[in-house]
Amino acid sequence: MNQLYLASTSNTPEVDFDFPTRRLMLKGESYPESAAAFYGDILSQTAEFLGSLKNEDLQVIVQLNYFNSSSTKMLFSFFDRLNQAAEAGNRIMLDWHHDVDDETILEFGLEVAEDFPAIEFHAHALES
Repeated sequence: MNQLYLASTSNTPEVDFDFPTRRLMLKGESYPESAAAFYGDILSQTAEFLGSLKNEDLQVIVQLNYFNSSSTKMLFSFFDRLNQAAEAGNRIMLDWHHDVDDETILEFGLEVAEDFPAIEFHAHALES
């Protein structure tokens, strides 16, 4: 698999999934009109990629400033796939970036860490 890249828009995040280097990044805001439509292909390509990993390292970078409830459901599906890949013997490292003053985004990240314990979680506070 090569790369999956989608430029950010006013209501969708930048998606930079560089499969060959094993680096997946989501950055920006996520409140698309249809989260299922936006994330559908992203999730299916990610699942196909994760299925090909065998005892490998994967870096995941998430720097979302805002996401709505329908995006939350899609993100949980994404993290569930990552957790399954980690349980299968891969090392999945999640770098969770949040604004230093944004407790909501930090708390969501901590919830992800609790719900998906096979993922190696690292929170990073960013100055505004």
